[in-house]
Amino acid sequence: MNVLISIKPKYVKKIISGEKKYEYRKKIFKKDVEKVYIYSSSPEKKIIGYFEYNGYKKGSPDEIWAITKETAGIKENEFKRYFNNKFVAYAITIKKCVVYKKPIDPYLENSDFRAPQSFMYIQGWV
Repeated sequence: MNVLISIKPKYVKKIISGEKKYEYRKKIFKKDVEKVYIYSSSPEKKIIGYFEYNGYKKGSPDEIWAITKETAGIKENEFKRYFNNKFVAYAITIKKCVVYKKPIDPYLENSDFRAPQSFMYIQGWV
């Protein structure tokens, strides 16, 4: 099983450059996942590649920030705003990112495509 996650383009660039080694989420996958496909949200609206799923860290937002801040690729105030009033934070470890030479336009591949708010399970068409 694989997942497709929506990420803002400014963070996608930091993932590609290697500056961002964690992707933060308020919820995490319930199924076994092999690859995490990256959907670069508006204005790009393309699947730019994927990274191998290598697990996640779970803790309070303060604990997760303390563990991941050196390679977060995000400012502390943005992190705190994202996890405002949350008791649990997840940091997905980004490992071996593969960037497509030509990004995939999912709207051309699947006319019913709807970008996920956070993530969605996918099979086959990517």
